[in-house]
Amino acid sequence: MTGYTALQVEELDDRLVVTLDRAAQRNAINAEMIEELHDVCAHLERTPKLLLLTGRGEHFAGGADIGQLRARTRDDALAGINRNLFDRIGRLPLPTVAAVSGYALGGGAELAYACDIRIATATARFGNPEPGLGIMAAAGASYRLPVLVGVSVAKQVLLGGRVLDANAAHTAGLVIEVTEPGAHVAAAHRLLDRISASAPLALRLTKTIIDAPGFHPFADDIAQAVLFETEDKHARMTAFLEKKA
Repeated sequence: MTGYTALQVEELDDRLVVTLDRAAQRNAINAEMIEELHDVCAHLERTPKLLLLTGRGEHFAGGADIGQLRARTRDDALAGINRNLFDRIGRLPLPTVAAVSGYALGGGAELAYACDIRIATATARFGNPEPGLGIMAAAGASYRLPVLVGVSVAKQVLLGGRVLDANAAHTAGLVIEVTEPGAHVAAAHRLLDRISASAPLALRLTKTIIDAPGFHPFADDIAQAVLFETEDKHARMTAFLEKKA
């Protein structure tokens, strides 16, 4: 996975580490980055692995590239350019973790919302100032943020212009951990180490069930039935019992 210009990608045995690499522009999300992230998604769909997503320099992503955004038309909006990418990231088979420092604003915040779990430094700021630019946060914030933090806090961010600092994001449940500046990527790797110790199929089915809309107890039963018959389940439980003995 080489040849990218807006990303840096490192592939490890159990995970992909993707760094947004436009530090001079606060990692603003442009068309090139979108295309390259689609390529990353295609790779993870073919070869499921954990994903760690972070940004180069002080910031995660300061938003979409405003110059490109200003030129977009009604047809571009109807094509859901950013939304389709973030939805695709949200559907990736195995867990995804965003390691956020500094600004995660606009499209950058929506990219972080699309990940399963977020870790932030004390410098992190999450916000969606799109209405101030005459548009709305239309790449997933309207349906992801209320689920993540509740409708009241989501309205404070999306309508009231509230920016959540790291402590507020942690209190609201948006982030799992707040670290010192520069320690967020290492913390994300520790989290992924814990996740990686679990059975991949169990993780995949659990994520699918959690993200499925509505009340679905029978789907839980089917997923569990599949897992009960795997060699991985028998080996893990045998090892647990033998260790306990």
